[in-house]
Amino acid sequence: MRPRVSVQDHALRNGNFSLQIDPVRIEDAGLYEAQVSYSNKVQNCLVELGVLTVTLNPPGLVVENEPLLLSCNSSHRASLVETRWFHNGQLISSSGNLCSFHGTLSILRPSMSDSGPWHCQLRYSDNEIISVTHNLQILGFQGPINPIVYAAAGSAAD
Repeated sequence: MRPRVSVQDHALRNGNFSLQIDPVRIEDAGLYEAQVSYSNKVQNCLVELGVLTVTLNPPGLVVENEPLLLSCNSSHRASLVETRWFHNGQLISSSGNLCSFHGTLSILRPSMSDSGPWHCQLRYSDNEIISVTHNLQILGFQGPINPIVYAAAGSAAD
């Protein structure tokens, strides 16, 4: 996992033996064990790392009015019971342009107003609730509905 993993040596002296992973990848999910020996004592610590991902399909730049699919997945082992999506803090319900189904959100005609934070909340059969936020950026035109640009002949116009 190098060079993504580090342990802060100065923190060890204060009893902090934290492992830092940056960036976390889906394959990093699993059980981690730390073992610290000092004097004639041994301390063990088990931590399970769960990983969430939000993927965008098609990947890359999202262009205004081209359909997209946001998928929210977790390494949690229980059965997924419910997925809820929030945009700018507001709960999203399925409508003509938005359709949510089992961890995915389809936006049929994304617009500039769909840019911003999309929050996915997953609820599992063991009542575990896990959430993640994805900042969606949409490439499009933001300006007057019927723009008119005047330029002098022989000059440049943007």
